[in-house]
Amino acid sequence: MRHPPRSVLLAVTGAVALLAAVTVPVVTAQGATPACTVEYSVTGQWDSGFQGAVEITNNAAAVSSWSLSFDFAGGQKVTQGWNAKWSQSGATVTAVNESWNGSLGTGASVSAGFIASSSGSNAVPAVFKLNGTTCNAGTEPTPTDPTDPHGPGDGTVPALHVLGNKLVDADGKTRRLLGVNRSGGEFMCVQGRGIFDGPVDDAAVEAIADWDANTVRIPLNEECWLGLSNVRPEYGGANYIGAVKELVARVKAHGMTPMLELHWSWGQYTGNSAGCSDVHATCQKPMPDMRYAPAFWASVAGTFKDDPTVVFDLFNEPYPDRATATTTQAWQCWRDGGTCPGIGYEVAGMQDLVDTVRDTGATNLILLGGLAYSNDLSQWPAYRPTDPAGNLAAAWHVYNFNTCANESCWDSTLAPVAAQVPLVAGEIGENTCSHSFVDRVMTWFDARDLSYLGWTWNTWDCSSGPSLISHYDGTPTSYGIGLRDHLRALDG
Repeated sequence: MRHPPRSVLLAVTGAVALLAAVTVPVVTAQGATPACTVEYSVTGQWDSGFQGAVEITNNAAAVSSWSLSFDFAGGQKVTQGWNAKWSQSGATVTAVNESWNGSLGTGASVSAGFIASSSGSNAVPAVFKLNGTTCNAGTEPTPTDPTDPHGPGDGTVPALHVLGNKLVDADGKTRRLLGVNRSGGEFMCVQGRGIFDGPVDDAAVEAIADWDANTVRIPLNEECWLGLSNVRPEYGGANYIGAVKELVARVKAHGMTPMLELHWSWGQYTGNSAGCSDVHATCQKPMPDMRYAPAFWASVAGTFKDDPTVVFDLFNEPYPDRATATTTQAWQCWRDGGTCPGIGYEVAGMQDLVDTVRDTGATNLILLGGLAYSNDLSQWPAYRPTDPAGNLAAAWHVYNFNTCANESCWDSTLAPVAAQVPLVAGEIGENTCSHSFVDRVMTWFDARDLSYLGWTWNTWDCSSGPSLISHYDGTPTSYGIGLRDHLRALDG
């Protein structure tokens, strides 16, 4: 879904609740009162690599520039970094400040992150030096598990996999994903206003479960997850990842499936139907980018690969068809990426992202939306990427203003897809402040045992959002009443 303008969001959200820095499971070296301290974190890990971060605190006299160095002991190699100029010579890694974050006063901190390759052990660096001075003096590293993605859970969340055209659990029982989208994680961070839009504490998540939802889709921003330099540190990198992991844990604790999806991404596009002219991840782009999207999914999949209850939705609403001259070119761009007509950045195709996820060892269920903002699945089976795990499902979005928004189109284009693979309507909604259209969608999907999620669990205006609720205690809008009552009736 394309979002209402920022001015509308600011007006309806009121005072923004800022999340405190979240402590994530890390491998840490800490000192009592040394000249400098460095907290080293492994924020995601997969078979061939990992994502790491450092938080540097200067406890001595103020400096106008800084250089951090440390040695890898397990053959790790830095391949990409942000918030610093990263380099490596042999085992020694060096991170030098950017032009904008060189000043570091007494007691001040700065964070930077990186992606690195690894094989075998991923030992924590033993010594960190800031401008030649040893940090964390007098202490030894204290290891904790950097990769455990599991929240408390209650044992009721199924690990889903594809069987024919159905989603089934470990016992072979057919399951449907029925619930809501929880928007905010895709835009608040990049706008410098927080991480989520509104509360995501236990009471707020319980309110979703009270609608008898069994799934929560969580839109994400790749620049915020990766902690890139245009994102305020308190809303990016380790803090952002930690907040997402906490929300995943809360969703699971209330018996619901968490679905993580890439919503806003990097890449400058100013062509037909452009949402913004910004190169940064400040709006929906026609396709994911090769520059950061694979790193994003490598990190996300590496973080959650040991938790098969988490579903991955690889890209919100592709629309290469608005940029290319032919439908064939659009579907080829969708699957294969590369240099796509009308798109000025190198595209990561769906095959690239499927391969990225599987290369981490993750076998989690993957959803893939089609063309026309995920409203066109007409050639999805023909261009379906290869998946060694055999765990792909089709994602579809529909609003009353879309092209394929009637039963005739659903019968002719959706039904053949649903006969071959599981079909999940990741977003359904309407801008009428009523629910007559989504009622029709749910009726059609119910008759075929298919899945659907309402957009969106946020307190915006129901026509500009559209929003399911008027309060985070679960009070529905006139539009949201339709989904709430329908889910409760299904469960009754």
